[in-house]
Amino acid sequence: MAGLTTHILDTHGGRPAAGVAVSLRRIGPEGAETLTETVTNADGRTDAPLLTPEATRPGIYEIDFAIGPYFRERGVTLPEPAFLDVVTVRFGLSEVTRHYHVPLLASPYGYTTYRGS
Repeated sequence: MAGLTTHILDTHGGRPAAGVAVSLRRIGPEGAETLTETVTNADGRTDAPLLTPEATRPGIYEIDFAIGPYFRERGVTLPEPAFLDVVTVRFGLSEVTRHYHVPLLASPYGYTTYRGS
């Protein structure tokens, strides 16, 4: 299965990050084109892939994860401005027949990502 998916884990609270706004953009010579805007479900995943196999093209992409608002809504005390508000992950897709999964593990002060399967 090709395409692009994501999920977010709240490493501060030890649970999936539900209700996080996620935005996907393709970066091209003319600038950025927003392809998808969605919110994570109770499992910290989006209900649909960010990119279907048919829509996946080689190129540079960015995913924005709005984790600052997520932590504030859960009552986490953050400084103003928050150290991390929107985490942007920029990555390239080269093999469009393969599946790409870009997860985010986040806390108010740090995050990690990787190419999952």
